[in-house]
Amino acid sequence: MERIETDLCVIGAGSAGLSLAAGAVQMGARVVLVEGHKMGGDCLNYGCVPSKALLAAGARAQAVRDAAFGVTAAAPQVDYAAAKDHVARVIATIAPHDSVERFEGLGVTVIRAYGAFTSGRELQAGDKLISARRFVIATGSSPFVPPIPGIEDVPCFTNETIFDLREKPEHLIIIGGGPIGMEMAQAHLRLGCAVTVIEGAKALGKDDPELAAVVLEQLRAEGATIVEGQQAAKISGGAGNISVETGDGAVYTGTHLLMAVGRKANTDRLNLAAAGVEGTKAGVKVGPDLRSTNRRIYAIGDVAGGMQFTHVAGYHAGVVIRSILLGLPSKARTDHIPRVTYTDPELAQVGPTEAEARAAHGEKLSVARFDYSGNDRAIATGKTTGLLKVMVVKGRPVGASIVGAEAGELIGIWALAIANGLKMSAVTNMVAPYPTLGEVNKRAAGAYFSPKLFDNPWVKRAVGLVQKVLP
Repeated sequence: MERIETDLCVIGAGSAGLSLAAGAVQMGARVVLVEGHKMGGDCLNYGCVPSKALLAAGARAQAVRDAAFGVTAAAPQVDYAAAKDHVARVIATIAPHDSVERFEGLGVTVIRAYGAFTSGRELQAGDKLISARRFVIATGSSPFVPPIPGIEDVPCFTNETIFDLREKPEHLIIIGGGPIGMEMAQAHLRLGCAVTVIEGAKALGKDDPELAAVVLEQLRAEGATIVEGQQAAKISGGAGNISVETGDGAVYTGTHLLMAVGRKANTDRLNLAAAGVEGTKAGVKVGPDLRSTNRRIYAIGDVAGGMQFTHVAGYHAGVVIRSILLGLPSKARTDHIPRVTYTDPELAQVGPTEAEARAAHGEKLSVARFDYSGNDRAIATGKTTGLLKVMVVKGRPVGASIVGAEAGELIGIWALAIANGLKMSAVTNMVAPYPTLGEVNKRAAGAYFSPKLFDNPWVKRAVGLVQKVLP
């Protein structure tokens, strides 16, 4: 058994672990990175990257169907396998950035094996025993497949396997109507598949219902069958002929099945008990500083049991770097973290939704709104379906909800404002180029001030008085 001593041992080479390892080694720390599966983790290989690549292929097909402005529409000729080739090329293009070679070039010691704690200060990975001043668990999460009766007898895809499928599904049944389920529904619809989505509660239920309804209406218009409020109770059939029976007795039949009901933290291999680290159903128990119950061991990213997004993983890496390398107090927050569902139209959120903000702030809350239909760039491009809401308390935005074209890009302004405690006036003071969708943000901020300026009798009296005395 080879023994290795280091300053920092990072367990997991996904988004969180790679961000931390790269930052720490370049700041002068000795770093060991342990990974038993694929470099780049879920995001590169099974999540963000391949899903957005497949959505892009679907968008190209839809553009042919929706041709307008003097261009004749046509039925697209979709090569599903070629679309998957595009997905593979995108992954291959990004992969070198997350590769063993790159990180070894930075000075990181990379060990390709799964790690398990032998004590609170040591980790075994393959034939290596690693002793570190600090450990960071960044093992991410995996798709959760619930024990629905019959599931073990039928072929079932998850996000870890669906991108390897080369033959176009004739009819894809998706169990789960969250962001992953709805993105995959639209991608496959546009690539020529029939799609049925079964959701036990409300599809896109974590988002503002007014805005989520816009996305769901679009998917239904494109041909999706979306079943809400019904749990999958039984699964039967076989390859090419799969049936899902819901709690109300209805039966939905398709050729392929995709499970998209949630995630589970990857902690089973770690032997947390040996390290004195307490686990929870959501992952590793951590405090606001992302420290576990063993003060030498941190957890970041999905395994920390909070918001499961790649950008949160990178943010967590920055939080713990301050503590581990510089000895400075640092805590993670969530109020400024945006999230995006990359359907068409996109759905983006930062901070609380309107309902959540009303519950928290009551009468102190104001909601500023602006419709895409009032934006000149949206009119010019035919992208007028959309809405922005900004939740404002004492002149400062606390949350924003956007549905529409480029919502994922537009939400960044509100994430910036919330992260830095800016007032609404900071957005109104911004000069946005014309014509851009970015003006939607400025117009929404202006809508917050409009009643205060244009419907205020005191302002009118003041202006009248000034006009009388000005030379």
